[in-house]
Amino acid sequence: MHLAAQYLAAAGVSYVAKKEDDSHTNLGFSEKEGRMYARQLTHKGVMFSLDYTNFSLVWKNDVENHLELDGKTHTEVLQWITKMALASKMGLYKYNLHYDLPYAITNDFIFELKDKRRLKALLQLRTEAQNAISTFLTKEHFESEIRTWPHHFDTGAFFVLDETSNLAIGLGLSIPDTVVDDYYYYISAYHGHDGIATNNFKPLTKGKWMNDKFKGAILPASTVTEKEASDFFSEALDAFKN
Repeated sequence: MHLAAQYLAAAGVSYVAKKEDDSHTNLGFSEKEGRMYARQLTHKGVMFSLDYTNFSLVWKNDVENHLELDGKTHTEVLQWITKMALASKMGLYKYNLHYDLPYAITNDFIFELKDKRRLKALLQLRTEAQNAISTFLTKEHFESEIRTWPHHFDTGAFFVLDETSNLAIGLGLSIPDTVVDDYYYYISAYHGHDGIATNNFKPLTKGKWMNDKFKGAILPASTVTEKEASDFFSEALDAFKN
């Protein structure tokens, strides 16, 4: 799914005005549709998405066109996207990513749906994360887009706590990485690019503080509810405020 999402990010590179923070490449998520979306690609309203419910890419102009990924090679996917873009009277689609991924994709790479239950579980994780972050932002009266960044493939939000402290908060759901070998919720605070140390913070009700590779709080995502995740964000935020 991480590799499949790169087709959306590449569409952002190809057709969306470049932003200095790279946000033209990041992706939205619709929990109602079970789809991850690229930014709107043209003023005509072309939408490009990755459907978790049936493992397919969806190109919507006047009508929806679906490409089931199971059994398709990377080359076949690129050919289909190019065809869709030309039919929508758009410029050439370029799969030209300017960042490194933890795994490479070759022209003969084949997408395989080996376990539908696993795909459903991934959809549930994204949905729960979207809802937990949204609930937290509403409760704490902060505004932020909730976006998936294609490089790290985390679903996250970002906001400045207040103008006086200039403290920035980042939070979200991360895929397994060198910090935790599982999906996990995270929240951290920054002054500029420097993470705030957490070694003197009192223990959390759920989750734990990290102060080594990552400075912030983490909570395994597979064992908690949306409410528990939202409460975890709020409890950690209070510690950063104080």
